[in-house]
Amino acid sequence: MSLLIIGGTSTDILHLDSQTLPSAGGAGMYTAMAAHRCGSNVSLFAPNPNPVPDVLQPIADRLAEWLGPIVEPEEGLPHFEISQRGGKTEYLKATFGAESTLTPDMLPTNLSKYDCIHIVPLGNAQKQLSFVEACRNSGAKKISAGTYLISVNESPEQVRSIMKNTDIFFMNQSEAIGLFGSLEAAHTEAGKLLFITLGADGACVIQGNHKTFIPSVPTTELDPTGAGDTFCGATLAYLAQGKHPVMAAQHAVPLAAQMIAHVGPTALLFNEAAPAIPSSPKAQTNPAQIKKISKMVAALDEAAPFNFISPELPPAYHPKALDYFFAVTLQQFSFWNEKNNRYHTPLIAPLGGVSQKGAFYLFDAYRRRLESDADFCSPERQANLSRAELLEIFKADDGSDPMPALDLHLEMANAYGRDMLALRLTPETVLQKARASATPLATLISILDKVGGYKEDPLRKKSGLLALILNQRPEAFLTFAAGEQVEPVIDYHLMRSCLRVGLVDILDEDLKTKITNRELISPADEWAIRLTAYRAIEEVVALSGKSTGAVDWFFFGARKRCPEMTEPECSLCQIDSVCAHRRELFQPVLRTSFY
Repeated sequence: MSLLIIGGTSTDILHLDSQTLPSAGGAGMYTAMAAHRCGSNVSLFAPNPNPVPDVLQPIADRLAEWLGPIVEPEEGLPHFEISQRGGKTEYLKATFGAESTLTPDMLPTNLSKYDCIHIVPLGNAQKQLSFVEACRNSGAKKISAGTYLISVNESPEQVRSIMKNTDIFFMNQSEAIGLFGSLEAAHTEAGKLLFITLGADGACVIQGNHKTFIPSVPTTELDPTGAGDTFCGATLAYLAQGKHPVMAAQHAVPLAAQMIAHVGPTALLFNEAAPAIPSSPKAQTNPAQIKKISKMVAALDEAAPFNFISPELPPAYHPKALDYFFAVTLQQFSFWNEKNNRYHTPLIAPLGGVSQKGAFYLFDAYRRRLESDADFCSPERQANLSRAELLEIFKADDGSDPMPALDLHLEMANAYGRDMLALRLTPETVLQKARASATPLATLISILDKVGGYKEDPLRKKSGLLALILNQRPEAFLTFAAGEQVEPVIDYHLMRSCLRVGLVDILDEDLKTKITNRELISPADEWAIRLTAYRAIEEVVALSGKSTGAVDWFFFGARKRCPEMTEPECSLCQIDSVCAHRRELFQPVLRTSFY
């Protein structure tokens, strides 16, 4: 988790409503210290003062390296005088020092050791672009950049060029509107990420045309200087740790909130861990119950890997099995019908003379089409899949159309195919990249984070399921490195288990009533429950000593002994003695593409 930040350290004078004081400043400094606070090993390329001013010494102490030309502090460092009064920001004085003389040829010739390189605005867009090009030519693995409103207004085409030539880009809402015309129109090329800060409204994560809004964390604003850069640095740190882009942003928002509640970079220099995503006031883990259940789970046998061989799936070593699993696993979502604003019935219909339910119906439908059309699951065919064709594939024996959310399934199939084609990927080339990596599982997941049908879920349910399939099928498509394991695969069965056994408590009585009555709930409430279930399973894994797969499989198995449509058979459950027996609780099945 090694980052290089290019540019942006200054000595500032801050004029706040109640005080005036000196402070370390600069976009690069805020970005670097935020990344450091979030666990990254951070180097900085910027004018390097000798001697280091007292106000910058805590910054220098936290850097792995301070690269860049040696300068005299007074003449060589940028200096800014900033007024933050009455909710308005005003630059009273600006001296750019030696930062304006930085050139790409001052960079190290080999930048491949860094997980990511972030380039702050360097006075003008053309100069920033020259650094982007130099970093790419020097072996940079991943390049990130940000912009300023003045660059957007004066050099929009150059800013667009920077976006085109970087992997990750950061901007605020005003800059997004200036560049795209509106927030709604903002987008990226396939495989790239755009993070837009929205001030008090939080942030927006954009993956292609898919947008996810991140709420803000309530705080008392004292000094907003560097809030966007703090969000940027924290997000980059969490991305480098392998978190999904949305989860990286969710983890970054609390640090930005903490930072603006203090003066200057004070909060970024705290030695404790960065603040976590706040728990929901509506759903929380139950620590006491987690301990009880973890003790019971610890005594169970480790679950044997499931080989994903069944009548609904292609036989072992089927020549198109890889294409099949990539295309069908992303369709594992939305198997419930809605009626009168309630969850009504799950998908159950006859197929091939057998009554099939949910995922098994879908698996079998795709398998049957594969047998008559060998290329059906290829990215090319999925990109061009029509509604009529998908309707025909899912048609039941009685001629009915039992698949809920058909149009959403079509959207995901098309998105998968388009992204795979745009990224010039096939399932085989994805595996080649993963196998060539020292961390095959992490590499697979990072690629799926760029692909439609998989990238939309912050908790990576379908990505994790695909990884398990690739690992456990007889073909052994992918072997994980030592210590690698799949994250909890949180589907609605896992959520039901967590609610009923008491791993997750619903604190809001209105929400509890809705769940009991199987009413549709809001996306925010659904997310609160699902994220809390994810955290609960993580804790059970940690306390029990069992693998994530074993714990996940145990609770997934509860779909049979603790079903959603009939009374549970508690005598069949190995943790019945410590179960909370909340039989009345249902599970959210929000109509998303997640599960």
